Amino acid sequence: MIRWLILTTVVVVLDQLSKLAITRAISYGSGVEIAPFFNLVHVHNKGAAFSFLSNASGWQREFFIAIAVIAIIWVVFLLRKYSRQTLFCFALSLILAGAIGNVIDRVWLGAVIDFLDFHAAGYHFPAFNVADSAITCGAAILIFDSLRRKPEEA
Repeated sequence: MIRWLILTTVVVVLDQLSKLAITRAISYGSGVEIAPFFNLVHVHNKGAAFSFLSNASGWQREFFIAIAVIAIIWVVFLLRKYSRQTLFCFALSLILAGAIGNVIDRVWLGAVIDFLDFHAAGYHFPAFNVADSAITCGAAILIFDSLRRKPEEA
């Protein structure tokens, strides 16, 4: 299980360092155009994915922290139980890292720091960060892993 926790730690450190770099390089609410379809921005998301509940009255912070802590405990349990299933644990490690990275932001800042802004034809995909990317990649790998298994392995 130690290798999965090392991977998780590496991703959390990368996530937090990238957020620190953005907060030092770009003032809150501002952005820098990198390419015609990509900006680095400095925004805070008080909600969940795609800013879900970001305009709520403030109760969502504790709610999302509680959900993340429950998810973290559950993922650690699964990593321990299935530590020999490489692809499954790789995916869980990414999800765990993303949950930890974003919960650190919520605890210290009250919101998640987002900075990757992709756009095309006037449409901006909601800004996201390394932790969000880790969660998304981990979920995609979980789906792939579940589809490739034979029914008797599941």
